[in-house]
Amino acid sequence: MKFYFNRRTTGLKNMPSIRASWLSDVISPQQVNELTTFREIRVSRASSLCLLCKGGRMLCGKLSCPIIARAQSLVKTTLRINSPHIQGSTPPGVFVGRMGYPKVFMGPMVPPFLGDTEILDTPELWVGKGIQEIIDYRFSLIRGKAMASIYDARTGNRLLDSLQELALGRSPVEAEVVLEKIPRGVLTLGSDIQPFGPSAPLRSFRASDVPVDRRMERAFYDRDLRANEAVIELYDSGVYITRIQRAFSLGMFGMGKNRKLVPTRWSITAVDSIVSQELINRVKQNDTIDEFRVYSFSYLDNRYVAILMPEKWSFEWIEAWFPGTTWNPSREAAAPAMMGDFEGYWGRNTYPNVGGCYYSSRLAVAEKLCQENRQASALVLREIHPGYILPVGVWNVRESVRRMLGGEPEKFDNLPAALNCAMAKLTIPLSNWVAESQLLRQFLYQRKITEFV
Repeated sequence: MKFYFNRRTTGLKNMPSIRASWLSDVISPQQVNELTTFREIRVSRASSLCLLCKGGRMLCGKLSCPIIARAQSLVKTTLRINSPHIQGSTPPGVFVGRMGYPKVFMGPMVPPFLGDTEILDTPELWVGKGIQEIIDYRFSLIRGKAMASIYDARTGNRLLDSLQELALGRSPVEAEVVLEKIPRGVLTLGSDIQPFGPSAPLRSFRASDVPVDRRMERAFYDRDLRANEAVIELYDSGVYITRIQRAFSLGMFGMGKNRKLVPTRWSITAVDSIVSQELINRVKQNDTIDEFRVYSFSYLDNRYVAILMPEKWSFEWIEAWFPGTTWNPSREAAAPAMMGDFEGYWGRNTYPNVGGCYYSSRLAVAEKLCQENRQASALVLREIHPGYILPVGVWNVRESVRRMLGGEPEKFDNLPAALNCAMAKLTIPLSNWVAESQLLRQFLYQRKITEFV
């Protein structure tokens, strides 16, 4: 498949706040508001520390410099790039941006080398890899960018048709990208952005024959199937969450007349939300577990603990960022910065303050309970320590919690014993967690009506 097109530019000045109302078909109105509202960007004081330090004295409090880590990864990639003509094996990978919505940039992601590149854009395979390896994966994917309307998903165009065919693939595909100029990466002073590789405007794109996944193909060509139904069917058939999210972003699911491109960032949260809500509905049909369980897992200097309790479904996620980490950058901070969100049996009607990681962790917990045909109340705690030098995406939460719940739990007859076990695996004392946790306060301080019956 091959196409050529003329580059078009669009001014983004005075860009208004945008609202993608169609997203309310699959996620809550509160999520739509959160995901489609641009916020003012401010420069933090932490950036001046980077200029003063330049990666030498670790003034930010981190164990290693995220700016240097990104620069090292970028050098490894750009050493192979001396031309705007890129040949390589795409994982397959695609990207849909959000700036300028409903006019957005989209394009393929291709590394400058051939071979089995699936791991470069498949987070399900990343747990256990070091943070430098993960950064290398992200920076090795070169992005070609072309402007498109989100409504192109209804009628198609040559580039979108090629990208959608690519997203149907079940293995890497050899591809050729011609860019308007040699791609260059831009290093930003501040570690709050996730790593992305070099990019440049796209002139042409060509890929070899794509080995199609028939499960994806059926969902794509069924233009009478709702998007959320397609997502659930693919998940139930064993398709990776990442691959579903990729196709979702390209507007490949849903009623034909309603299809739209979805920025990659939004598609990740939307798919996690859709799948986890369906699993929760199934979980509620099951009996509760018979004991208190404690699971734990550590990865990338993140410590996770999950406490499952023998009660009807409820869920809470709390994270704590230690001083010197991305979202609590000051070394002088007196304590970890903590934030969490909770839902009872009937769910929640506001978007969680902690963002997409809430849905990623909720998916992993509901998935585990479905596998056991059980129901429980779940509290998941996360401590982020300074060794986590920069965020790598919400996949880290989903896959880490999955790995944690795949292990053997420690079991107890009562909550105090379970809490003692959990606190032995964490740094922050129980009193701090209780102060943040609605779920723990309910268990510790509220007596149930059934006690009086």
